[in-house]
Amino acid sequence: MQKIISYPLTVIHFILFFLFLVIFHPIQLICYKLGGYNAHRKSVYILNWFLMQSQLPLFNTFSINYKSKLPVGPSYVFVCNHQSMFDIPPLIYYLRDYHAKFIAKKELAKGIPSISLNLRIGENCAIDRKDRKQAITALVKFAKNVHEKKRSVVIFAEGTRSRTGVPKPFQTNGLKTIFKYVPDAVIVPVTINNSWKVDRYGKFPYGLGNKIALTIHNPIPIQGRNMDEVILETQEIVHNGVTSTAV
Repeated sequence: MQKIISYPLTVIHFILFFLFLVIFHPIQLICYKLGGYNAHRKSVYILNWFLMQSQLPLFNTFSINYKSKLPVGPSYVFVCNHQSMFDIPPLIYYLRDYHAKFIAKKELAKGIPSISLNLRIGENCAIDRKDRKQAITALVKFAKNVHEKKRSVVIFAEGTRSRTGVPKPFQTNGLKTIFKYVPDAVIVPVTINNSWKVDRYGKFPYGLGNKIALTIHNPIPIQGRNMDEVILETQEIVHNGVTSTAV
């Protein structure tokens, strides 16, 4: 019965979601042209607040829980598990004070209103997973910019989405590159719960009544520590925070 009900509600969500993307595409451009970086990033945060609200017809909600207060200023590397595309709007919105930038596959950098534009002009990083040289070059350039401008990074360390919520081992190369070029960064493990349930039926329709929860764990300084040990510790914290899976 829930799946039957979700069909028309998912259509409403799709209409709202893509309407917001289309509306905010020129808004982003105007903000970027007239107000530069800060005006543009504010338009991105507002867009992602609206994208979160587009889930309301499906009765899906978002929440965040900080284990400790994170002062604004340092470069943070928010290391997350990944369950669905709906992980991204709350991360952008809730982490807005930390100038969080994303690493994404290059396919997302063209053809999608608002999203592709933000990837290109918002100091994010688009990599080609099939071209190792391009990926490393883009990642190094990105990390240097993060270090120079005191930005933060959001990285889905598992590499791909877990459609069942079951955590996957972290891919370490991207993390080590960031740590190398942002040596004063502070790692913050982030656990995302329940967003996989939105995709429980596949791409259509979406699941109903899910409480998508972000847990921001205590930060982990990396200076003077073995990187493999830090990554393993981070992985354990993120994975131990997962409370619901399909398996």
